[in-house]
Amino acid sequence: MSNTNGRANALAARIEEGANRLAELAEGLSESQWKTVVSGDGRTVGIICNHVASVYPIEVQLAQVIASGKPITGVTYNDIATMNAEHAQKNEEISISETVELLRKNSKAAADAVRKFTENELDTATLVSLNGDAPLTAQFFIEDHALRHSFHHLSKIKSALNL
Repeated sequence: MSNTNGRANALAARIEEGANRLAELAEGLSESQWKTVVSGDGRTVGIICNHVASVYPIEVQLAQVIASGKPITGVTYNDIATMNAEHAQKNEEISISETVELLRKNSKAAADAVRKFTENELDTATLVSLNGDAPLTAQFFIEDHALRHSFHHLSKIKSALNL
C-alpha cells in the first residue's frame, strides 16, 4: 500500500531533486575539477560529493530515531567532524562514476524511507544532542540534513568551480 502522506512524499521528492542536481553536476566535471579543493572546507569536490552520498543512511536513521520518540544523545559536531575527516582519508581516490552511483543509490533509499513516515512521525519532536538538545521534529531533521545537504554542498562546489 502506498503512502498517501503528501508531506512525506514532498520531502522525498526534494531529497531526490537535490541528489539529482549534485549527480548531474558531478557527471559533467573534469578530473581536474573533481580534485579541486573547496575553499573553507579543505576537502576536494569529489570527497564532498561522495560524503553527501555516504551519509544519507545515517541522516535518515537519525530522523527515524526522532520519529520513534527517542532522543538522539551523545552525537556532537566534533563526532561529525571526525567522521568527515575519516571519510575523506579513506576516499581520496574515489571516482566520479562510483560516487554518482552511490549518490543515486543512497538518495533513492533515503527518499523511499522518508516516504514511509506518517504525519505523526514527522511531527514527533525529541531532544537532539547535535543541536544543543533542542526538541526537534523528525521533519525538521530530514529537512536540515538529508534534504538540505546536497543543496548546501552543491552551492559551495559551484562557487569553488566558478560555475
